[in-house]
Amino acid sequence: MVIQVKRVYDPPERSDGKRILVDRLWPRGLSKDKARVDLWMKEVAPSKGLRTWYGHDPGKWNDFRERYFVELDANPLAVQELLDHAQAGPVTFVFSAREHTLNNAEALKEYIDEMDRKAGGKIS
Repeated sequence: MVIQVKRVYDPPERSDGKRILVDRLWPRGLSKDKARVDLWMKEVAPSKGLRTWYGHDPGKWNDFRERYFVELDANPLAVQELLDHAQAGPVTFVFSAREHTLNNAEALKEYIDEMDRKAGGKIS
């Protein structure tokens, strides 16, 4: 499984594969044509309450990840749909946050990678 993470505002590249927007809100000031998003999966984005609570505060990162993973655990159908896309070919989780490393797309990739490790690499 090849999963990359990048900002939706960064120019699309051929190596992106399927570009999946993993935010609950559409990115500000970006047209659908410019974003070149193949799929918008709001269902795997953090809830509004969690997103608001986190507010991209680096001090809350570990708690955010734990809470977000609980939300993902409670949504197995959406996670499976995401896995199906990732297993079919390269995917890029795109996000709109200014923070390049402490964001929901990075946490989501970590969650999927951990699922794969627990399955002994059988997800890929």
